[in-house]
Amino acid sequence: MFVGQVVAGLLIPFVGTTAGAACVFFMKRDFSRNVQRALTGFAAGVMVAASIWSLLIPAMEQEIRMGRWAFAPAVIGFWLGILFLLLLDHVIPHLHRHPDQEEGPKSSLTRSTMLVLAVTLHNIPEGMAVGVVYAGYISGNVMITAGGAMALSLGIAIQNFPEGAIISMLLLAAGRSRGKAFASGMLSGAVEPAFGALTIVLASLIVPALPYLLAFAAGAMFYVVVEELIPEMSSGTHSHTGVVLFAVGFTLMMALDVALG
Repeated sequence: MFVGQVVAGLLIPFVGTTAGAACVFFMKRDFSRNVQRALTGFAAGVMVAASIWSLLIPAMEQEIRMGRWAFAPAVIGFWLGILFLLLLDHVIPHLHRHPDQEEGPKSSLTRSTMLVLAVTLHNIPEGMAVGVVYAGYISGNVMITAGGAMALSLGIAIQNFPEGAIISMLLLAAGRSRGKAFASGMLSGAVEPAFGALTIVLASLIVPALPYLLAFAAGAMFYVVVEELIPEMSSGTHSHTGVVLFAVGFTLMMALDVALG
């Protein structure tokens, strides 16, 4: 029973990315700037709500015996997640969509390859988040239910759909064939089940580390939101679209977590 639920939970976000990338076969042109801003804001809202309700709050609830210091593991894990993504940001060459700016070490990689690496980098903490929540469920932790774990998987899959569509359409516009654009968009999401499974293994080996791992995934996701998604949804001419869709994504993920958890 556990195995089937866990495998499904790890794969659902990947399915969301794959379905989004498949849009390249049906769409004739890229999303407008305003639509991209809206979809990016939505993804940011989902990730922030997931970080709080699915990761940080459970991390602190598990250490309630520490009394006033119950926040300590969450703070430590959160900062480790921030520093981990900061390190990856500096050692992996990648390119953000807006602004069109290369980051990481200098590289001869093509623009389209660095776009894929940017999305892949941002998918790593999402995979870890799903993995660590399922690790808590497997361990029998009463703070994490099957419904709560599934809510996180579904929330990330929902926001992965437009992300998969955006990256595949950008790759098509950059000169890749529809087949190659789809494959690259799909593969950018393959890190999610891979890192999710790795996180489950680590959590099973070091059970007391679970609160730290929950907060670690939250910190990594916050890094992506603040460093990448918020600047992208706010770039260009002034618009409230990104902010409104951020609120929609936040409330959707919050509702999923409370209703299913």
